[in-house]
Amino acid sequence: MSRKIEELKKIKKIAKLGGGEDKIKSQHEKGKLTARERIDLLLDKGSFEEFDLFVRHQSTDFGLDKQRFYTDGVVTGTGKIHGRTVCIFSQDFTILGGSLAEYHAKKICKIMDLAMKIGAPVIGINDSGGARIQEGVVSLGGYADIFLRNTLASGVIPQISAIVGPCAGGAVYSPAITDFVYMVDGTSYMFVTGPNVVKTVTNEDVSFEELGGAKTHSEKSGVSHFRMKNEIECYESIRKLISYIPSNNMDEAPVFSFDTSGESDDETLNDIIPENPNKPYDMKLIISKLVDEGSFYEVHENYAQNIIVGFARIAGRSIGVVANQPMVLAGVLCLNSSIKGARFVRFCDAFNIPLLVLEDVPGFLPGTDQEWRGVIRHGAKLLYAFCEATVPKITVITRKAYGGAYDVMNSKHVRGDVNLAWPSAEIAVMGAKGAAEIIFKKEISSAEDKEAKLKEKTEEFTEKFANPYLAAERGFIDDIIEPGTTRRKLIKFFEILETKVDSNPKKKHGNIPL
Repeated sequence: MSRKIEELKKIKKIAKLGGGEDKIKSQHEKGKLTARERIDLLLDKGSFEEFDLFVRHQSTDFGLDKQRFYTDGVVTGTGKIHGRTVCIFSQDFTILGGSLAEYHAKKICKIMDLAMKIGAPVIGINDSGGARIQEGVVSLGGYADIFLRNTLASGVIPQISAIVGPCAGGAVYSPAITDFVYMVDGTSYMFVTGPNVVKTVTNEDVSFEELGGAKTHSEKSGVSHFRMKNEIECYESIRKLISYIPSNNMDEAPVFSFDTSGESDDETLNDIIPENPNKPYDMKLIISKLVDEGSFYEVHENYAQNIIVGFARIAGRSIGVVANQPMVLAGVLCLNSSIKGARFVRFCDAFNIPLLVLEDVPGFLPGTDQEWRGVIRHGAKLLYAFCEATVPKITVITRKAYGGAYDVMNSKHVRGDVNLAWPSAEIAVMGAKGAAEIIFKKEISSAEDKEAKLKEKTEEFTEKFANPYLAAERGFIDDIIEPGTTRRKLIKFFEILETKVDSNPKKKHGNIPL
């Protein structure tokens, strides 16, 4: 028996070297970690339990029979983050460039199936040259098997993708289906077709970084939710994300101990809204004052910055925050911000995370560019998401709530549970000046001093309509509160809403305006 145990140890040692010392050295020279180093950084120390270490491909074509490495280019297993079980796969670029083929895919599918059975998040670390060409259509079938599982797992268990190397062609669609995508500066690339193909087909000269780097996908396309400086920061950030979310859709997010006995009103909030309604202010400052100190974890920080989304805690409990940002495009909704907001709202709803909406929105961004690119359809996504969501939903209107955007941003009419307004709130069909120009058009046009008359009528409209009181009279606003009391109110209302039960009509699924 001792001889067999020694043989087992020898095989395991060989297997854990991946493609060998030279390949590992090459990986390090590129500024990249190995598959196993990545797992060690991400998981709690000593918690990793590996599956399928001995798996090897069964192909013999094109010389593959001479390159039968253990693990077949992907390390899979289970582990813990903050003591909670997760399932993980980490592609090994040192083995055949991390290329995906039949048994590589079978291993990923196997660990995803386990994640569904036990109700644990699945984390994929992607570093692959793509489909293993030598195995032909079998490789393509492997991708499709993974895509199906990504889709079936969506909304059941959290799915997180770390792109820490190339991810091209069909490989990009698995991360695209997952809930959150992390990319790393300098080493991460995602594209359907690479720079060489782009040059051939469209005659565009573009670098790997410009076409599909971390900056491109975090700022322009929105494919990446998080852009990290290096891999170590990436895994630290994933660990942080896990602390805000539940393990599955039947679970609740972790609750941190928190003492509310020392809570007091924050009078600085009373002076945060400028007297001039057209002057911007930073909504992130308000967020920081309302949530537990240092708990805001922003998602999609560099994309569609006119809306802010992210996780936070209030009295130790996880919430999702959706807020207009007056510092960028005056906080208007546009097609990109609507998509960003809708995606986040639907994640929170799927995983039982209550929503806090901070509203200061002058409407939707006008113009031919927005209309022709489908702002109506994309704006409807955010509306659909809020209408569909059954988790506790609280809205605080800090300033503007104009037009259809008022409806969209979790108004009482779309099942907002608690809708509050600050005295500075302006709830109206449109801004006072625009409204005065329409309502009092004849009076203004016939006046000797048209500018003075417009100013007079604008002030008249502002006094009568640009306030929260008419909405409160009709019950569309549950309370008008002093800004300084907001955090205290939120703690109480989120506690009240912990037992909320709501549901949607029975159906196979809705038809969101994609």
